[in-house]
Amino acid sequence: MNLLLIKQLAIISAIAGVIIGLITVIPYVSLVSFLILLTCVSVFVLVYLKQNDLIGIISIKEGCIFGAIIGFVSFLTFSIIYAPISSILGTLISAYPQKHFIYFVTDFGTFVITVFILLFMAGLSALFNGFSGLVTAYLYEIFTGIKKETDENNSIDFTVE
Repeated sequence: MNLLLIKQLAIISAIAGVIIGLITVIPYVSLVSFLILLTCVSVFVLVYLKQNDLIGIISIKEGCIFGAIIGFVSFLTFSIIYAPISSILGTLISAYPQKHFIYFVTDFGTFVITVFILLFMAGLSALFNGFSGLVTAYLYEIFTGIKKETDENNSIDFTVE
């Protein structure tokens, strides 16, 4: 696989995670944006890459791998943005100020458990987005009629006489 393409996927999915993290703070949109992040953010990223010609023909296997990378990275950046903002807003808005964010930062056990839960959820997001990326690559293959050749022996540019 192309290392530059994986870096582009990570950067664009991190940007998508930041955007969804900022949108999820809005109360009435939070559930929908979180479900989009968890299940199908890879569809939007792969379609964006395909429309801007940043990605060529991808096979179904590559679509699955790219979707998993997109899901994992976008969920981690989402949690890095969303958790502190929601804790700070919860402390500022509540009538009885509590010490949620300060307790979270100072207690090591809570921090470790939260990191494990975030990694588990990022793995679930990678699983669901891997499937969404697989379906996206399959639908591109069906609608365009172009299939990526997996056998390298079929793509020979010269003939032996």
